[in-house]
Amino acid sequence: MGFATLWLDKRALFPEFIKEAPDSETGLIVVVPAYNEPGITTLLDSLALCTEPQNKVEIIIIVNAQHDADNEAILNNTRSIGNIEYWKNKNPECFFRIYVFNAGKPLIDGWGVGLARKTGMDEALRRFSTIDRPDGAIVCLDADCTVEKNYFVSIERDLVYNKENCACSVYFEHPLKGDDLPDSVYKHIILYELHLRYYIRGLKYSGFPWAFHTVGSAMAVKAIQYMKAGGMNRREAGEDFYFVQKLVTHGGYFALNTTTVYPSPRGSGRVPFGTGATMTRLLKNPEEKLLTYNFLAFGELKSLFTTAGNLFQRNEGETVDYYRDLPEGLRSFTGEEEWLSKITEIRSNTSGNQSFLKRFFGWFNMFRVVRYLNFVHNGIFEKQPVTDSACTLLLAEGYKIDSADPFDLLVRFRSSDKRS
Repeated sequence: MGFATLWLDKRALFPEFIKEAPDSETGLIVVVPAYNEPGITTLLDSLALCTEPQNKVEIIIIVNAQHDADNEAILNNTRSIGNIEYWKNKNPECFFRIYVFNAGKPLIDGWGVGLARKTGMDEALRRFSTIDRPDGAIVCLDADCTVEKNYFVSIERDLVYNKENCACSVYFEHPLKGDDLPDSVYKHIILYELHLRYYIRGLKYSGFPWAFHTVGSAMAVKAIQYMKAGGMNRREAGEDFYFVQKLVTHGGYFALNTTTVYPSPRGSGRVPFGTGATMTRLLKNPEEKLLTYNFLAFGELKSLFTTAGNLFQRNEGETVDYYRDLPEGLRSFTGEEEWLSKITEIRSNTSGNQSFLKRFFGWFNMFRVVRYLNFVHNGIFEKQPVTDSACTLLLAEGYKIDSADPFDLLVRFRSSDKRS
């Protein structure tokens, strides 16, 4: 019996679907959901160009469709499978094994990308359990990505071989130019990626301890940690966000910045929000300005997050005084009664500042941060053009603004993120 056998018996959606036994030296398994992706061999070409790691590698592709998928999408799924098999036959000496599971249109309520990822990640867990590799890396990619040449060796070194690290967000960059897509796509993706990076950097500025990108095509987790966190969720969209929030609280989560994933900047109607949905909206409304959170909101959070540790040693009256000194947005978002009750509860269940802060951020976690940001931008603050907010943040960090051009700002944010 493997370390995950009982867990899989209770939680896996499908029984074992890869009959070939894994190589005993397998240490990395990449899971790729593929819906309407006849061009998936571009990803395989990119992976095949990577430096071969010491551990053996497997690629599990879950070809699937939602219940309302049209005939063209279903036909493209068939083409995807054919193209993958053709690629395998053309590349018999490739260093990784490829397995394809055709999930069809499963009669499972809420089927979407979350369940497609879960299907592949559960199978990866099963295979690592078979060979007793709890440290094996389950890696998430999307079918429209490419990767940097050191992709496998970086994940192997920084995740598989590092006992302290349990899971990670992998550094990503959207292509900003090319001949494959209209110029308008590259124009809008610059603004959207700048928004993503501004948001995470704003959280870091505020002192939030778990500020990580949550991009489904750029994350990885050790098999044992995947199991401990309860596995991938069933959400039809935002599955990556919710999954990462479970992982960070367990510890050992980090930003893997030594390699790069290149997600496609194309528009997509697969999910109601995220990169594809935003790009589709912007392309349909080319004059629309991309707005992001007002920097003042991160300033409010900073006033709380950088001083919250002081609350451990305060009595009830001092806790109320602390609350009344908070900025307007935070007080409007969290009432005084709720504040006092929660802080009292956290204090009574902790023994020092460090444990207090851990429990505090377990309450004021990323879910609550997002709720706060949405709340205060509905009457207290106004969203701002992303370039304006990005410049304001840089100035607050003490940097000089040489250029407010979106491309220049994004390059600057990328450079900083890569070094962090």
